[in-house]
Amino acid sequence: MKKILLTLFQIGVTVALLIWVFHDPTQRAKMAEALRTADYRWVGAGIFAYILVEVFAAFRWQILLRVQKIRLSFPRIAGLFLIGMFYNQFLPGGTGGDIIKSYLLLKETPDKKAGALLAVVFDRLIGLVALVAITVTLVSLRFDILSKSPETRRLLWILLFLLGSSITALLTSFIISGFNLFHWLPHKFPGREKLIEVSAAYHLYARHWIATFLAFVASLGAHLATFTTFLCVAYAFNVPSAFPEGVKALDFFAVLPIERTITALPISFAGLGLREQILQVMLHNVCHASVAVSKLIGTMGFLIIFLCCLPGGIVYFFYKPSGETRHVRMREMETEVATLEHEIGRSE
Repeated sequence: MKKILLTLFQIGVTVALLIWVFHDPTQRAKMAEALRTADYRWVGAGIFAYILVEVFAAFRWQILLRVQKIRLSFPRIAGLFLIGMFYNQFLPGGTGGDIIKSYLLLKETPDKKAGALLAVVFDRLIGLVALVAITVTLVSLRFDILSKSPETRRLLWILLFLLGSSITALLTSFIISGFNLFHWLPHKFPGREKLIEVSAAYHLYARHWIATFLAFVASLGAHLATFTTFLCVAYAFNVPSAFPEGVKALDFFAVLPIERTITALPISFAGLGLREQILQVMLHNVCHASVAVSKLIGTMGFLIIFLCCLPGGIVYFFYKPSGETRHVRMREMETEVATLEHEIGRSE
């Protein structure tokens, strides 16, 4: 019921935001003109940039799996990865792909179930660490510009709150892991089993620090390639009427951690509507982009991501785990993954 209500809420918010963003006929006319005069070679470059995102992320995941001594055929690894990319992008909450990927990986590696689950957990964790590092760097370099107007300052404070929460959570989990403090937590403590998973992942990947460092570098590459995807879209619309001062890459990059972080919250479906609204405010005030093109960058960037993630949805319909003859319902997947998490918690 909670998931149904969350989905209905997201759909309602998405529809309302899209109506609000695109209701002005004058702005729609300017968008149509921008689409007619766009340099679509840059859109092609944006697609290539997002393919690089997938390459970096797949390389990171393969490294983390090898630390667990999990070796699957390339078609299996590619299939699992694409499925995870698709459902992480389009399921409510942004982590549904992790559930599906964990479940399918457990079926492929029945003798290494704990390792398979920890690889998925650490894949998400190291991606978060890399995003925090990039965000801190870019916001520090352009804090004066980002905080210049009241509109951008409000979004910046939201980012800083979320960033502070993420850093606090990471430090807390690191301290609890380093000193094995989770043993002191009550068994009914919220998130205890997740903390134990993270702790186990920390200890394992700390012993393989070279592989962990390579995975971190791959995460940096994936995030920067995502930013480059949107930058390429901006270059496609880079005309004086849209960007009077031209597209400045560093200023543009400084905006994207705010958009990426806030749209990752389960507010609207896949960030639709919310993405356009945030970029309208940030790009118009920071990069002096026109309102119409700022919105269009958000929509075109999403379409590129959708196009590049779409193969994962297609693969899922044809993918059958080893030993399985049917598609398993999401609830069954969640139950099996939760059972394994509980077993890991008890063994620790």
